[in-house]
Amino acid sequence: MRGSGFLAIWSDVTAQDLTDYRHWLTREHTTERVTTRGFLASRVFRATREDVNRIFILYELETPEVLDGEAYLARLNAPTPWSQRIMPKLGNFVRGGGTTVAWAGRGEGATITALRIEQLPGNPQELAEALVACDGIAAAQIGATDEARTSVPTAEKGMRKDEGFFAGLLLIEALDVASLQAALQQARTIAPDVLGRASEPEIYQAMFALDARIADYG
Repeated sequence: MRGSGFLAIWSDVTAQDLTDYRHWLTREHTTERVTTRGFLASRVFRATREDVNRIFILYELETPEVLDGEAYLARLNAPTPWSQRIMPKLGNFVRGGGTTVAWAGRGEGATITALRIEQLPGNPQELAEALVACDGIAAAQIGATDEARTSVPTAEKGMRKDEGFFAGLLLIEALDVASLQAALQQARTIAPDVLGRASEPEIYQAMFALDARIADYG
């Protein structure tokens, strides 16, 4: 984990738009984001399901203040022509960012679940450490969403409709699917109040990553 802030985004893409979306995301959009002051890295994941092309993007930020900072808002209010074409096509769009309140582990896992939670655990660090103690778990992260910073009206936000919101993020990173499922069961046992009000625990596989230190290659 780099920095104390995060931005998490989920969206669905139709099959006919998937190629254009993937090129936009990997050839323009993530580079634009991680070369914005305060953005440290971008990680992109795809849900392991056949019925929908669901994408999860995690941005790592220096601080949560980046979310409504001058540099990022300037980007959001000047979307590129490619972004203007893609944004209205994204379905089930959910976006939120804020403060990383707990993190434990070492490195990154390629098999993850990214849960939107409506109740933060009483002791976030304790939960994160219990999860990484499970076999095959590389890291666990818990974030608290800042609604005010996330909800600032922008030109880009205006291109999307019915944008969802969530109170917090529980991210579990594993070495394989079996380890991830076992950790999820452990989470249900340790924090039933948190998991009971969470989004569906979908499994995602790593698709693309870009670090700000190597993004500005031009």
